[in-house]
Amino acid sequence: MPSITATIKPYPQPDIIQVDLPILMCHGYAGGVSALISHAPLHEPCMLFRSRGAKAFAPNIVPYASIETRSEEWMNRIHALQQQYGFEKFHVIAHSMGGLDMRYAIAKMDAASSVATLTTIASPHQGTTMAELVLKTPGPLRGPMKQFFDWMGAQMYAEAKSDSLAAVEQLTRAYVQEEFNPNVPDHPDVAYYSYSAATGKGTSEPLNPIFGIQNGMIYDQEGPNDGFVSVESAKWGHHHGTMPIGHIEQTMIQVAGGRKKIVDQVWIDVLQDISQY
Repeated sequence: MPSITATIKPYPQPDIIQVDLPILMCHGYAGGVSALISHAPLHEPCMLFRSRGAKAFAPNIVPYASIETRSEEWMNRIHALQQQYGFEKFHVIAHSMGGLDMRYAIAKMDAASSVATLTTIASPHQGTTMAELVLKTPGPLRGPMKQFFDWMGAQMYAEAKSDSLAAVEQLTRAYVQEEFNPNVPDHPDVAYYSYSAATGKGTSEPLNPIFGIQNGMIYDQEGPNDGFVSVESAKWGHHHGTMPIGHIEQTMIQVAGGRKKIVDQVWIDVLQDISQY
């Protein structure tokens, strides 16, 4: 008869990943399908980080608004966390539009005194064709669409006024390259890192068919992309590499069963990289 100890199998526990500073996770333009499914776009990655021992926070701000408005909201969240926990500085991870928000906050709102590093994930640092496609929506449809997203934003977050159209206008390639980038310089005291992502056309990675048409249209203009932002547009500062997951998958909101381990590992790799900063 086997002993009791011989029949007990160990329960593997994840390794702690030690990070020297708390992590602030900033979400992007909380639109489309993701907003209908979850009101907290980066909650799941944040909880994964906490399971590995990181002091991670993923607050919500106004989902649809200009970069300037969203930047003010992120500054409010930074100050609130500093007051509540006594933190001085953060490693910031910013997804999609959140990367532009935080670049602006660092350059224009003294966030540099509170941010040690900024890591952007699939942020449109050169703009995105997707924004231009949205702005080409026929006028009779654009008005009701704006009203719907602004209404949705008010339901999700009532502390600031949503303006979905203003946000989209600031994500075009022309605006980001000609207006935003020349006037929002990197701060010498902040280290900048980035990840891009690519799925669908031009890759061997699967893509949710819902995003197939826009993926192809962005590819024709900018090359490989994650369904919203191209690889080239997402590069800023030190580029760590290209993730094999789609834009919505990155938030862990729409992840097929067979893809969960891949998405989890991508985020763990991000945390490992931050632990080396």
